Amino acid sequence: MADWTDSLPAAATEYLQGRRLDEVECIIPDLPGIARGKAVPASKFARQEYFHLPDSIFYQTITGEWGEAAGADGFIEKDMILRPDMSTATAAPWTADWTLQIIHDAYDRDGEPVPYSPRNVLKRVVDLYRAQGWEPVVAPEMEFFLVARNLDPAHEIKPMMGRSGRPAAARQAYSMTAVDEFGPVIDDIYDFAEAQGFEIDGITQEGGAGQLEINLLHGDPVKLADEVFYFKRLIREAALRHDCYATFMAKPIATEPGSAMHIHHSVLDVETGKSIFSDAQDGETDAFYHFIAGLQNHMPNALAVIAPYVNSYRRYVKDHAAPINLEWGRDNRTTGIRVPLSKPASRRVENRIPGMDCNPYLGIAASLACGYLGLMEAKQPKVEFQGDAYDGDGDIPQVLGDALEMFEQATDLHDILGPEFARVYSIVKRAEYEEFLQVISPWEREHLLMNV
Repeated sequence: MADWTDSLPAAATEYLQGRRLDEVECIIPDLPGIARGKAVPASKFARQEYFHLPDSIFYQTITGEWGEAAGADGFIEKDMILRPDMSTATAAPWTADWTLQIIHDAYDRDGEPVPYSPRNVLKRVVDLYRAQGWEPVVAPEMEFFLVARNLDPAHEIKPMMGRSGRPAAARQAYSMTAVDEFGPVIDDIYDFAEAQGFEIDGITQEGGAGQLEINLLHGDPVKLADEVFYFKRLIREAALRHDCYATFMAKPIATEPGSAMHIHHSVLDVETGKSIFSDAQDGETDAFYHFIAGLQNHMPNALAVIAPYVNSYRRYVKDHAAPINLEWGRDNRTTGIRVPLSKPASRRVENRIPGMDCNPYLGIAASLACGYLGLMEAKQPKVEFQGDAYDGDGDIPQVLGDALEMFEQATDLHDILGPEFARVYSIVKRAEYEEFLQVISPWEREHLLMNV
Protein backbone atom coordinates (compact mmCIF):
# COMPACT_ATOMS: atom_id res chain seq x y z
CA MET A 1 0.00 0.00 0.00
CA ALA A 2 2.99 2.30 -0.51
CA ASP A 3 1.08 4.39 -3.05
CA TRP A 4 -2.33 4.11 -1.38
CA THR A 5 -2.89 7.89 -1.47
CA ASP A 6 -3.02 7.76 -5.28
CA SER A 7 -6.46 6.10 -5.08
CA LEU A 8 -8.05 8.49 -2.59
CA PRO A 9 -11.42 10.08 -3.44
CA ALA A 10 -11.13 13.50 -5.04
CA ALA A 11 -12.23 15.43 -1.91
CA ALA A 12 -9.62 13.71 0.25
CA THR A 13 -6.91 14.36 -2.34
CA GLU A 14 -7.88 18.02 -2.50
CA TYR A 15 -7.93 18.30 1.30
CA LEU A 16 -4.36 16.99 1.50
CA GLN A 17 -3.00 18.97 -1.43
CA GLY A 18 0.28 20.56 -0.41
CA ARG A 19 0.01 19.09 3.09
CA ARG A 20 1.54 16.14 4.90
CA LEU A 21 -0.92 13.55 6.15
CA ASP A 22 -0.30 12.95 9.85
CA GLU A 23 -2.84 10.37 10.96
CA VAL A 24 -5.48 7.92 9.76
CA GLU A 25 -8.51 7.04 11.87
CA CYS A 26 -9.44 3.42 11.09
CA ILE A 27 -13.08 3.20 12.11
CA ILE A 28 -16.06 0.87 12.06
CA PRO A 29 -19.66 1.57 13.13
CA ASP A 30 -20.90 -0.55 16.07
CA LEU A 31 -24.55 -1.47 16.77
CA PRO A 32 -25.53 1.98 18.12
CA GLY A 33 -23.59 3.65 15.28
CA ILE A 34 -20.66 4.82 17.40
CA ALA A 35 -17.32 5.01 15.58
CA ARG A 36 -14.98 2.39 17.04
CA GLY A 37 -11.42 1.81 15.90
CA LYS A 38 -7.84 3.02 16.11
CA ALA A 39 -5.91 6.13 15.15
CA VAL A 40 -2.58 5.28 13.55
CA PRO A 41 0.23 7.34 12.05
CA ALA A 42 -0.07 7.70 8.30
CA SER A 43 3.25 5.91 7.81
CA LYS A 44 1.96 2.87 9.69
CA PHE A 45 -1.33 2.83 7.79
CA ALA A 46 0.66 2.74 4.53
CA ARG A 47 2.19 -0.56 5.67
CA GLN A 48 -0.95 -2.31 6.95
CA GLU A 49 -3.56 -4.14 4.89
CA TYR A 50 -5.89 -4.62 7.85
CA PHE A 51 -6.06 -4.33 11.62
CA HIS A 52 -7.77 -6.19 14.42
CA LEU A 53 -10.50 -5.41 16.93
CA PRO A 54 -12.32 -7.90 19.16
CA ASP A 55 -15.80 -9.00 18.06
CA SER A 56 -17.08 -7.92 21.48
CA ILE A 57 -17.49 -4.34 20.20
CA PHE A 58 -20.75 -5.57 18.66
CA TYR A 59 -21.98 -6.96 21.99
CA GLN A 60 -21.89 -3.61 23.80
CA THR A 61 -24.94 -1.68 24.90
CA ILE A 62 -25.16 2.09 24.56
CA THR A 63 -23.95 2.37 28.19
CA GLY A 64 -20.81 0.32 27.53
CA GLU A 65 -22.02 -2.85 29.22
CA TRP A 66 -22.18 -6.17 27.35
CA GLY A 67 -24.91 -8.51 26.24
CA GLU A 68 -24.17 -12.24 26.48
CA ALA A 69 -24.18 -12.64 22.70
CA ALA A 70 -20.84 -14.36 22.08
CA GLY A 71 -22.41 -17.67 21.03
CA ALA A 72 -21.06 -21.20 21.36
CA ASP A 73 -17.39 -20.19 21.64
CA GLY A 74 -18.05 -18.14 24.74
CA PHE A 75 -16.93 -14.60 25.52
CA ILE A 76 -13.33 -14.97 24.33
CA GLU A 77 -13.26 -11.70 22.33
CA LYS A 78 -12.07 -13.14 19.04
CA ASP A 79 -10.21 -10.79 16.75
CA MET A 80 -11.94 -9.61 13.60
CA ILE A 81 -10.04 -8.65 10.47
CA LEU A 82 -10.91 -5.07 9.55
CA ARG A 83 -10.13 -4.05 5.98
CA PRO A 84 -10.35 -0.47 4.72
CA ASP A 85 -12.88 0.61 2.11
CA MET A 86 -10.76 3.28 0.45
CA SER A 87 -13.80 4.83 -1.24
CA THR A 88 -14.84 6.08 2.24
CA ALA A 89 -11.60 7.95 2.92
CA THR A 90 -12.49 11.47 3.96
CA ALA A 91 -11.10 14.38 5.93
CA ALA A 92 -11.49 14.93 9.67
CA PRO A 93 -11.27 18.72 9.31
CA TRP A 94 -11.91 19.52 13.00
CA THR A 95 -8.68 17.86 14.17
CA ALA A 96 -5.54 19.79 15.05
CA ASP A 97 -3.45 17.96 12.44
CA TRP A 98 -4.07 16.59 8.96
CA THR A 99 -6.18 13.50 9.47
CA LEU A 100 -8.24 11.15 7.31
CA GLN A 101 -11.06 8.85 8.43
CA ILE A 102 -11.56 5.53 6.66
CA ILE A 103 -14.44 3.14 7.29
CA HIS A 104 -13.45 -0.51 7.51
CA ASP A 105 -15.43 -3.69 6.89
CA ALA A 106 -15.36 -6.59 9.35
CA TYR A 107 -14.42 -10.16 8.37
CA ASP A 108 -13.83 -13.30 10.40
CA ARG A 109 -10.66 -15.40 10.27
CA ASP A 110 -12.07 -17.32 7.26
CA GLY A 111 -12.59 -14.12 5.30
CA GLU A 112 -16.38 -14.15 5.66
CA PRO A 113 -18.23 -10.90 6.47
CA VAL A 114 -19.07 -10.64 10.18
CA PRO A 115 -22.88 -10.96 10.03
CA TYR A 116 -23.70 -8.57 12.87
CA SER A 117 -21.54 -5.71 11.62
CA PRO A 118 -24.14 -3.05 10.64
CA ARG A 119 -22.46 -2.16 7.34
CA ASN A 120 -22.41 -5.84 6.39
CA VAL A 121 -26.11 -6.15 7.28
CA LEU A 122 -26.97 -3.34 4.86
CA LYS A 123 -24.76 -4.82 2.14
CA ARG A 124 -26.56 -8.14 2.57
CA VAL A 125 -29.96 -6.50 2.00
CA VAL A 126 -28.73 -4.53 -1.03
CA ASP A 127 -27.31 -7.75 -2.52
CA LEU A 128 -30.74 -9.39 -2.21
CA TYR A 129 -32.23 -6.60 -4.32
CA ARG A 130 -29.47 -6.90 -6.90
CA ALA A 131 -29.99 -10.65 -7.14
CA GLN A 132 -33.52 -9.82 -8.36
CA GLY A 133 -32.20 -7.36 -10.95
CA TRP A 134 -33.10 -4.31 -8.85
CA GLU A 135 -31.03 -1.37 -7.63
CA PRO A 136 -32.38 0.23 -4.43
CA VAL A 137 -31.99 4.00 -4.11
CA VAL A 138 -32.46 5.97 -0.89
CA ALA A 139 -32.40 9.57 0.28
CA PRO A 140 -32.23 10.14 4.05
CA GLU A 141 -33.38 13.26 5.87
CA MET A 142 -31.57 14.04 9.13
CA GLU A 143 -33.29 15.95 11.93
CA PHE A 144 -31.40 17.02 15.04
CA PHE A 145 -31.36 19.60 17.81
CA LEU A 146 -28.73 22.14 18.76
CA VAL A 147 -29.03 22.42 22.53
CA ALA A 148 -27.31 24.15 25.42
CA ARG A 149 -24.49 22.24 27.07
CA ASN A 150 -25.86 19.70 29.51
CA LEU A 151 -23.30 18.60 32.09
CA ASP A 152 -25.74 17.01 34.56
CA PRO A 153 -28.06 14.26 33.25
CA ALA A 154 -30.50 15.11 36.07
CA HIS A 155 -31.18 18.48 34.44
CA GLU A 156 -33.59 18.84 31.53
CA ILE A 157 -32.18 19.55 28.09
CA LYS A 158 -32.70 23.17 27.01
CA PRO A 159 -32.45 24.93 23.64
CA MET A 160 -29.15 26.62 22.79
CA MET A 161 -28.58 30.36 22.83
CA GLY A 162 -28.87 31.78 19.36
CA ARG A 163 -26.74 34.46 17.73
CA SER A 164 -29.12 37.09 19.12
CA GLY A 165 -28.40 36.02 22.70
CA ARG A 166 -31.92 34.58 23.10
CA PRO A 167 -32.76 30.89 23.45
CA ALA A 168 -33.79 29.17 20.23
CA ALA A 169 -37.54 29.54 19.68
CA ALA A 170 -39.98 26.75 18.88
CA ARG A 171 -42.71 26.62 16.25
CA GLN A 172 -40.64 28.50 13.67
CA ALA A 173 -40.58 25.83 10.97
CA TYR A 174 -38.91 26.92 7.70
CA SER A 175 -38.02 30.32 9.17
CA MET A 176 -34.84 31.70 7.61
CA THR A 177 -34.45 34.03 10.59
CA ALA A 178 -34.41 31.01 12.86
CA VAL A 179 -31.76 29.36 10.68
CA ASP A 180 -29.69 32.55 10.88
CA GLU A 181 -29.69 32.21 14.68
CA PHE A 182 -27.42 29.18 14.25
CA GLY A 183 -25.39 30.74 11.44
CA PRO A 184 -21.91 30.11 12.88
CA VAL A 185 -22.67 26.44 13.56
CA ILE A 186 -24.22 25.97 10.12
CA ASP A 187 -21.22 27.66 8.49
CA ASP A 188 -18.93 25.09 10.10
CA ILE A 189 -21.26 22.25 9.06
CA TYR A 190 -21.04 23.43 5.46
CA ASP A 191 -17.26 23.87 5.66
CA PHE A 192 -16.72 20.43 7.19
CA ALA A 193 -19.08 18.81 4.67
CA GLU A 194 -17.26 20.47 1.76
CA ALA A 195 -13.89 19.30 3.07
CA GLN A 196 -15.30 15.78 3.32
CA GLY A 197 -16.80 15.86 -0.18
CA PHE A 198 -20.45 15.67 0.93
CA GLU A 199 -23.18 17.52 -0.92
CA ILE A 200 -26.01 18.89 1.20
CA ASP A 201 -29.36 19.19 -0.57
CA GLY A 202 -30.62 21.75 1.93
CA ILE A 203 -30.82 22.87 5.57
CA THR A 204 -34.12 23.99 7.09
CA GLN A 205 -35.45 24.97 10.48
CA GLU A 206 -37.86 22.35 11.83
CA GLY A 207 -40.70 22.81 14.32
CA GLY A 208 -38.69 22.33 17.50
CA ALA A 209 -36.62 24.89 19.38
CA GLY A 210 -33.16 24.64 17.84
CA GLN A 211 -34.23 21.78 15.58
CA LEU A 212 -32.71 21.59 12.10
CA GLU A 213 -33.04 19.22 9.15
CA ILE A 214 -30.39 18.34 6.59
CA ASN A 215 -31.42 16.59 3.37
CA LEU A 216 -28.99 14.49 1.36
CA LEU A 217 -29.11 13.70 -2.35
CA HIS A 218 -30.44 10.26 -3.29
CA GLY A 219 -28.08 7.45 -4.12
CA ASP A 220 -26.61 4.06 -3.18
CA PRO A 221 -27.84 2.89 0.26
CA VAL A 222 -24.40 1.98 1.62
CA LYS A 223 -22.87 5.26 0.44
CA LEU A 224 -25.73 7.27 1.97
CA ALA A 225 -25.49 5.36 5.26
CA ASP A 226 -21.75 6.15 5.30
CA GLU A 227 -22.58 9.82 4.84
CA VAL A 228 -25.15 9.88 7.66
CA PHE A 229 -22.62 8.09 9.89
CA TYR A 230 -20.00 10.70 9.03
CA PHE A 231 -22.49 13.60 9.25
CA LYS A 232 -23.45 12.78 12.82
CA ARG A 233 -19.84 13.17 13.83
CA LEU A 234 -19.15 16.35 11.87
CA ILE A 235 -22.35 18.02 13.16
CA ARG A 236 -21.38 17.21 16.75
CA GLU A 237 -17.90 18.63 16.17
CA ALA A 238 -19.30 21.81 14.59
CA ALA A 239 -21.63 22.34 17.55
CA LEU A 240 -18.85 21.90 20.11
CA ARG A 241 -16.95 24.74 18.47
CA HIS A 242 -19.80 27.05 19.45
CA ASP A 243 -20.47 26.04 23.04
CA CYS A 244 -23.48 23.84 22.32
CA TYR A 245 -24.32 20.21 21.70
CA ALA A 246 -25.86 18.55 18.67
CA THR A 247 -28.12 15.71 19.72
CA PHE A 248 -29.71 13.01 17.61
CA MET A 249 -31.93 11.69 20.39
CA ALA A 250 -35.39 10.85 19.10
CA LYS A 251 -37.03 13.03 21.80
CA PRO A 252 -34.57 15.22 23.71
CA ILE A 253 -37.08 17.84 24.95
CA ALA A 254 -40.46 16.71 26.29
CA THR A 255 -42.44 19.66 24.94
CA GLU A 256 -40.85 19.69 21.48
CA PRO A 257 -41.28 17.43 18.42
CA GLY A 258 -38.91 14.51 18.04
CA SER A 259 -36.17 14.00 15.46
CA ALA A 260 -36.68 11.55 12.60
CA MET A 261 -34.54 10.05 9.87
CA HIS A 262 -37.12 9.91 7.09
CA ILE A 263 -35.99 7.57 4.32
CA HIS A 264 -37.10 8.07 0.71
CA HIS A 265 -37.08 4.86 -1.35
CA SER A 266 -37.09 4.12 -5.04
CA VAL A 267 -36.04 0.98 -6.89
CA LEU A 268 -34.53 0.84 -10.37
CA ASP A 269 -34.46 -1.98 -12.89
CA VAL A 270 -30.76 -2.77 -13.35
CA GLU A 271 -31.10 -3.48 -17.09
CA THR A 272 -33.14 -0.42 -18.06
CA GLY A 273 -32.15 2.00 -15.31
CA LYS A 274 -35.81 2.95 -14.94
CA SER A 275 -37.95 2.94 -11.81
CA ILE A 276 -39.94 -0.22 -11.17
CA PHE A 277 -42.53 2.02 -9.46
CA SER A 278 -43.61 3.60 -12.80
CA ASP A 279 -44.86 1.90 -15.97
CA ALA A 280 -44.49 2.89 -19.63
CA GLN A 281 -47.55 5.15 -19.36
CA ASP A 282 -46.10 6.84 -16.24
CA GLY A 283 -48.65 5.13 -14.01
CA GLU A 284 -48.06 3.41 -10.68
CA THR A 285 -47.02 -0.24 -10.99
CA ASP A 286 -47.92 -3.27 -8.91
CA ALA A 287 -44.37 -3.15 -7.52
CA PHE A 288 -45.06 0.34 -6.16
CA TYR A 289 -48.05 -0.92 -4.18
CA HIS A 290 -46.24 -4.10 -3.12
CA PHE A 291 -43.39 -2.04 -1.64
CA ILE A 292 -45.88 0.02 0.39
CA ALA A 293 -47.59 -3.18 1.57
CA GLY A 294 -44.21 -4.52 2.69
CA LEU A 295 -43.66 -1.47 4.88
CA GLN A 296 -47.15 -1.72 6.33
CA ASN A 297 -46.95 -5.45 7.03
CA HIS A 298 -43.40 -5.73 8.34
CA MET A 299 -42.39 -2.36 9.80
CA PRO A 300 -43.98 -3.11 13.22
CA ASN A 301 -41.67 -6.14 13.49
CA ALA A 302 -38.68 -4.00 12.49
CA LEU A 303 -39.46 -1.17 14.90
CA ALA A 304 -36.91 -2.34 17.49
CA VAL A 305 -34.21 -1.68 14.85
CA ILE A 306 -35.41 1.72 13.61
CA ALA A 307 -36.53 2.89 17.09
CA PRO A 308 -33.79 1.27 19.17
CA TYR A 309 -34.05 2.98 22.58
CA VAL A 310 -36.67 3.57 25.25
CA ASN A 311 -36.54 7.27 24.35
CA SER A 312 -37.40 6.44 20.72
CA TYR A 313 -41.02 5.69 21.61
CA ARG A 314 -41.57 9.12 23.15
CA ARG A 315 -41.44 10.51 19.62
CA TYR A 316 -44.60 8.76 18.38
CA VAL A 317 -47.00 11.30 19.86
CA LYS A 318 -50.27 12.28 18.21
CA ASP A 319 -50.20 15.70 16.51
CA HIS A 320 -46.51 16.12 17.30
CA ALA A 321 -44.93 15.82 13.82
CA ALA A 322 -44.37 12.07 14.05
CA PRO A 323 -46.60 9.26 12.77
CA ILE A 324 -48.59 7.02 15.08
CA ASN A 325 -49.52 4.41 12.47
CA LEU A 326 -48.56 2.90 9.12
CA GLU A 327 -51.29 4.38 6.98
CA TRP A 328 -50.12 5.59 3.59
CA GLY A 329 -51.11 8.63 1.58
CA ARG A 330 -50.05 10.90 -1.23
CA ASP A 331 -48.38 14.12 -0.07
CA ASN A 332 -49.69 13.55 3.45
CA ARG A 333 -47.26 14.21 6.30
CA THR A 334 -49.57 12.76 8.95
CA THR A 335 -49.18 9.21 7.58
CA GLY A 336 -46.31 6.89 8.46
CA ILE A 337 -45.80 6.13 4.76
CA ARG A 338 -45.92 9.12 2.42
CA VAL A 339 -45.77 9.31 -1.36
CA PRO A 340 -44.21 12.72 -2.10
CA LEU A 341 -45.02 14.83 -5.13
CA SER A 342 -42.67 13.78 -7.92
CA LYS A 343 -42.36 13.08 -11.61
CA PRO A 344 -42.98 9.44 -12.65
CA ALA A 345 -39.27 8.81 -13.21
CA SER A 346 -38.52 9.73 -9.60
CA ARG A 347 -41.61 8.21 -7.98
CA ARG A 348 -40.68 7.23 -4.45
CA VAL A 349 -42.01 6.07 -1.08
CA GLU A 350 -41.06 7.92 2.11
CA ASN A 351 -40.82 5.96 5.35
CA ARG A 352 -41.46 8.48 8.15
CA ILE A 353 -41.19 5.99 11.03
CA PRO A 354 -37.40 5.73 11.67
CA GLY A 355 -35.89 7.94 14.37
CA MET A 356 -32.66 9.85 13.99
CA ASP A 357 -31.30 7.86 16.92
CA CYS A 358 -31.12 4.65 14.88
CA ASN A 359 -27.91 3.34 13.40
CA PRO A 360 -28.15 4.61 9.77
CA TYR A 361 -26.94 1.31 8.32
CA LEU A 362 -29.49 -0.69 10.30
CA GLY A 363 -32.31 1.83 9.84
CA ILE A 364 -31.90 1.82 6.05
CA ALA A 365 -31.38 -1.96 6.01
CA ALA A 366 -34.56 -2.60 8.02
CA SER A 367 -36.65 -0.27 5.87
CA LEU A 368 -35.33 -1.82 2.65
CA ALA A 369 -35.89 -5.30 4.10
CA CYS A 370 -39.57 -4.55 4.70
CA GLY A 371 -39.95 -3.22 1.16
CA TYR A 372 -38.15 -6.27 -0.23
CA LEU A 373 -40.49 -8.63 1.61
CA GLY A 374 -43.40 -6.69 0.14
CA LEU A 375 -42.02 -7.02 -3.39
CA MET A 376 -41.52 -10.76 -2.93
CA GLU A 377 -44.92 -11.36 -1.32
CA ALA A 378 -46.77 -9.25 -3.94
CA LYS A 379 -49.53 -8.19 -1.56
CA GLN A 380 -51.67 -5.07 -1.81
CA PRO A 381 -51.52 -2.32 0.83
CA LYS A 382 -54.47 -1.00 2.75
CA VAL A 383 -56.62 1.58 0.99
CA GLU A 384 -54.92 4.98 0.76
CA PHE A 385 -55.70 7.07 3.83
CA GLN A 386 -57.55 10.31 3.21
CA GLY A 387 -57.36 13.17 5.68
CA ASP A 388 -55.56 13.44 9.01
CA ALA A 389 -54.00 10.09 9.95
CA TYR A 390 -53.80 11.22 13.58
CA ASP A 391 -57.56 10.59 13.63
CA GLY A 392 -56.83 6.90 12.98
CA ASP A 393 -55.70 4.26 15.43
CA GLY A 394 -52.08 3.70 16.37
CA ASP A 395 -50.75 0.41 15.04
CA ILE A 396 -47.11 0.38 16.09
CA PRO A 397 -45.62 -0.79 19.42
CA GLN A 398 -45.54 1.89 22.10
CA VAL A 399 -42.59 0.62 24.17
CA LEU A 400 -39.27 -1.02 23.38
CA GLY A 401 -40.13 -4.23 25.24
CA ASP A 402 -43.13 -4.90 23.00
CA ALA A 403 -41.13 -4.02 19.89
CA LEU A 404 -38.38 -6.46 20.87
CA GLU A 405 -40.89 -9.26 21.32
CA MET A 406 -42.25 -8.66 17.83
CA PHE A 407 -38.75 -8.48 16.33
CA GLU A 408 -37.69 -11.71 18.02
CA GLN A 409 -40.60 -13.60 16.46
CA ALA A 410 -40.18 -12.16 12.94
CA THR A 411 -38.21 -14.98 11.33
CA ASP A 412 -39.04 -13.75 7.82
CA LEU A 413 -37.33 -10.46 8.65
CA HIS A 414 -34.39 -12.33 10.23
CA ASP A 415 -33.87 -14.19 6.94
CA ILE A 416 -33.38 -10.87 5.16
CA LEU A 417 -31.24 -9.07 7.74
CA GLY A 418 -29.38 -12.24 8.74
CA PRO A 419 -30.31 -14.71 11.51
CA GLU A 420 -27.02 -14.21 13.36
CA PHE A 421 -27.47 -10.44 13.33
CA ALA A 422 -31.01 -10.86 14.67
CA ARG A 423 -29.74 -13.10 17.47
CA VAL A 424 -26.97 -10.73 18.57
CA TYR A 425 -29.09 -7.60 18.20
CA SER A 426 -31.91 -9.03 20.30
CA ILE A 427 -29.58 -10.09 23.12
CA VAL A 428 -27.80 -6.73 23.23
CA LYS A 429 -31.03 -4.72 23.16
CA ARG A 430 -32.57 -6.94 25.86
CA ALA A 431 -29.55 -6.30 28.07
CA GLU A 432 -29.85 -2.58 27.43
CA TYR A 433 -33.57 -2.56 28.16
CA GLU A 434 -33.02 -4.40 31.43
CA GLU A 435 -30.39 -1.81 32.39
CA PHE A 436 -32.98 0.91 31.82
CA LEU A 437 -35.58 -0.87 33.95
CA GLN A 438 -33.16 -0.69 36.91
CA VAL A 439 -33.32 3.14 36.85
CA ILE A 440 -35.86 4.98 39.01
CA SER A 441 -37.05 8.10 37.16
CA PRO A 442 -37.82 11.56 38.62
CA TRP A 443 -41.49 11.01 37.67
CA GLU A 444 -41.64 7.94 39.89
CA ARG A 445 -40.06 9.76 42.80
CA GLU A 446 -42.35 12.76 42.39
CA HIS A 447 -45.65 10.91 42.10
CA LEU A 448 -45.13 7.60 43.89
CA LEU A 449 -42.89 8.39 46.83
CA MET A 450 -45.60 9.83 49.08
CA ASN A 451 -48.80 8.84 47.29
CA VAL A 452 -48.96 5.08 46.87
